[in-house]
Amino acid sequence: MNIKNIVTGAVAMGVLAASGAAHADVTLNALFMAQAAYSEENIRDMTAQFEAANPGIKVNAELVPYEALHDKIVLSQSANGYDVVLYDVVWPAEFAQYQLLEDVSSRIDDKTRAGVLDGAWTTVKYDGAFYGMPWIADTKFLFYNTEMLKEAGFDAPPATWEELKTQAKAIKDKGIVEYPLVWSWSQSEAAICDYTTILSGMGGQFLDADGKPAFNSGGGLDALEYMVSTLDDGLTNPNSREYLEEDVRRVFSSGQAAFALNWGYMYNLANDPAESQVAGNVGIAPAPGTDGVSKASAVNGSMGLGIPTKSDHKEEAWKYIEFLTSEKVQDKFAKLSLPVWEASYSNPDVIKGQEPFVEAAKTSLAVMAPRPTMASYQEASAALQEALQNAMLGASTPKEALDEAAETISDMQ
Repeated sequence: MNIKNIVTGAVAMGVLAASGAAHADVTLNALFMAQAAYSEENIRDMTAQFEAANPGIKVNAELVPYEALHDKIVLSQSANGYDVVLYDVVWPAEFAQYQLLEDVSSRIDDKTRAGVLDGAWTTVKYDGAFYGMPWIADTKFLFYNTEMLKEAGFDAPPATWEELKTQAKAIKDKGIVEYPLVWSWSQSEAAICDYTTILSGMGGQFLDADGKPAFNSGGGLDALEYMVSTLDDGLTNPNSREYLEEDVRRVFSSGQAAFALNWGYMYNLANDPAESQVAGNVGIAPAPGTDGVSKASAVNGSMGLGIPTKSDHKEEAWKYIEFLTSEKVQDKFAKLSLPVWEASYSNPDVIKGQEPFVEAAKTSLAVMAPRPTMASYQEASAALQEALQNAMLGASTPKEALDEAAETISDMQ
């Protein structure tokens, strides 16, 4: 959805009423994501603890699928709908251009800036200003079924993308599982994140030094050719072209795949007997690299919490954000999403019981590759999503698909 059209339409709908006098009790409306990272139960529990510590503030927490998050934030400007919103790392440029989020730079002190992981700040920073606080530091990891690898004769997960294909083929040839690989390659942002992960490890880049599309050659082309080859070779579950992240978790957790690329939240869920048939046989590692190019691959899938400019309760909203993003709260709820605080990674309470997850994160979070930073990101992503899908369905070659997407994106700039 084009943000300019949304905002223009919102203004045409009528002028927002001016905020009235301060009330003794304030109700905040907060928008979150209902998939990956923190669970709905986590968010409800955090919120209940915040309300108990702040008896004058109530919070209505709304959770929606990731795919609805962007437009919900934009459309809310017409109705003064939210006081706190969760947003993706790829949106600050767009939101800043249309002044949808508060610049909170003056609210963030030096101690906080120093304590949060450097890479996490890229989630909320654009053109020198901070538009919120980092809340979710995440990337895609390689999950593997340790029992299947052992049965196929491997004692360690693959270190390169080619090794991944080699191990997957061995597992398939031995009849251990029909489709060893499963991915979230539906025509959505999920596929862009998988593609970015592979592109990063193959030395590709989205844009060149002049800001022009460069993904249609070099590592970017290699990445899509790799994706298509795993389908052609019968290594990737063909339904991956329709899957989102929860579909990937379901397939892997039911023992129908040896490998999966997914966000960190899957580690503890896939090892939970109540959620998974392969609990106890789930390994996690940084996504593979490429010989002579990289040791690991990663995409910046982090998210931040911000305050919409139309909010009438900015002070209370910031208090809520400070609470949710605090080191104490994040450390307490560090099972599905790891904290953004550097000190947390040496905290025994955070590490205990999920040592492999934390260890993999130390490597992966340090090499996260960004998706393009551009105000027209939504439109650019849609063009690239279509290209990936066309190549994976065999409607065009990877080169043809990416060339067409590059031309479309160039016309947007």
